Amino acid sequence: MRGKRILVYALCVAAAITMIALIFHRSKSSQQNFQARPVRNVSVALARRGEIARQLVLAGVFQPFQEIDVHGKVSGYVRHIYVDIGDRVRQGQTLAVLEVPELDAQVEGAQAGVTRSQEEIARMEREVVRDEALYAAAHANYERLKQASDQQPGLIAAQELDDALARDRSAGAQVDAAKSAVAAAQGQLGVAKADRTRVGSMAQYATITAPFTGVVTMRYADTGALVPAGTSESNAQAVVRLAQSDVLRLRMPVPEQDVPFVREDSDVQVRIQATGQQFPGKVVRFTRDVSTATRTMLTEVDVPNPSLALSPGMYAEVTFSIERKNDALIVPAAAVTQGDSPSMLIVNASGMVERRAVTLGIASANQQEILSGIEPGEQVIVGGGSAVQPGDRVQARLASADLIEFHDKDAHGNTKEGK
Repeated sequence: MRGKRILVYALCVAAAITMIALIFHRSKSSQQNFQARPVRNVSVALARRGEIARQLVLAGVFQPFQEIDVHGKVSGYVRHIYVDIGDRVRQGQTLAVLEVPELDAQVEGAQAGVTRSQEEIARMEREVVRDEALYAAAHANYERLKQASDQQPGLIAAQELDDALARDRSAGAQVDAAKSAVAAAQGQLGVAKADRTRVGSMAQYATITAPFTGVVTMRYADTGALVPAGTSESNAQAVVRLAQSDVLRLRMPVPEQDVPFVREDSDVQVRIQATGQQFPGKVVRFTRDVSTATRTMLTEVDVPNPSLALSPGMYAEVTFSIERKNDALIVPAAAVTQGDSPSMLIVNASGMVERRAVTLGIASANQQEILSGIEPGEQVIVGGGSAVQPGDRVQARLASADLIEFHDKDAHGNTKEGK
């Protein structure tokens, strides 16, 4: 019985020794395999504090500052047209001249009416002078008779004195009537002059001029063409189309969620796709109304174009700085793995790779704000991260200038540069 127990104990000790030896062998093999794995090189950047701005990039299209179809105000045939597409014109410059023969006759008739009224007034004024002379004679005769009658009563018959008074009053009334006729004739002269002015203005409308300085973008009529009056028909044919292009409107639709950030004088950066030009600009106006169809608000930037190097219809990229922070923790955007749970690979003080879950803030084109998950100065992997896994030992090298460029501060607060 005792021998059986000793045998059992011996077997248990042997099994334990075997298990310990096996575990030690596996641990040593794993350690050898780990040490045998190659140390990979990765590019890193230092998390730093600095300024970051969230940007909104929109596609905009250039439009003329103002554009109209120029019509004739009277109907007529084109006698001369002096411009063609692409011509630059000044405000008040003659674009075309219409031939309207009936207007010439109307001008002559209106002038004849003015002359006739003037002559009629002159005749009536002479009549007023004549009537005033007759009134003066009749009034003087009545005064003499009355004076003689007052001095020697009965010397002048009463009938004769009454007749003299009647002639005096009649002559006075005749003068008043003549003066009223002159006033009426002067009123008629005013009507005739107004008609002459109206017809003269219509005749001036036969000369079509540019309402503002701009460029002729379309020509609709040629010499001899009949141009109907623009005021008489809703579909009247225009003579030319004129666009003011020395200043262009750059129009872009701002999404509804970004409308609260749009302000007058907001700074923007404009990049013209066709020419590669870049220049700053400012928001000049916006509709203050979100379209129910597109859920966007039309916004405009005025772009000076004195040399007409830009043409309406060209496209441009407009970059808005929507939100800005001055003391944000910043890393390169390439270092962040996006998704439902954003994360980053970092190299710790032991040279090992760690994966950190992070909370993201605002983002610019190449940078990302980190709200939590890492600390300033930690090394974040920006290149070679796809070839390593958490727990790997790596050789970290600061990223080259084409990947990241930053400014950091040492422990004394002095600025230093790193790449």
